[in-house]
Amino acid sequence: MAVAVVQSTAEEVARLGDAIYERNVRARLAAGNEGKIVAIDVRTGAYELADDLLTAGLRLRVRLPEAELWFVRIGHAAVHRLPRRTPQECV
Repeated sequence: MAVAVVQSTAEEVARLGDAIYERNVRARLAAGNEGKIVAIDVRTGAYELADDLLTAGLRLRVRLPEAELWFVRIGHAAVHRLPRRTPQECV
């Protein structure tokens, strides 16, 4: 029997992922893990911690192949950051 998988919108995944991180993950992992990546399945709340995005995501996908992933970098506002450039460098 085939199981239908419903994909959430990007906004819904972001909202759920942030809520799960704040409610269930942050207090457990924040101390001593600044800069590490957390991959969160927004459907189950399961998560994996790793030094990089690829490793965290792959570990979680091994456990939950159909996971809808949301990534958080501990202690940072974003997973990635753009390099700082002067206006002259952008031309």
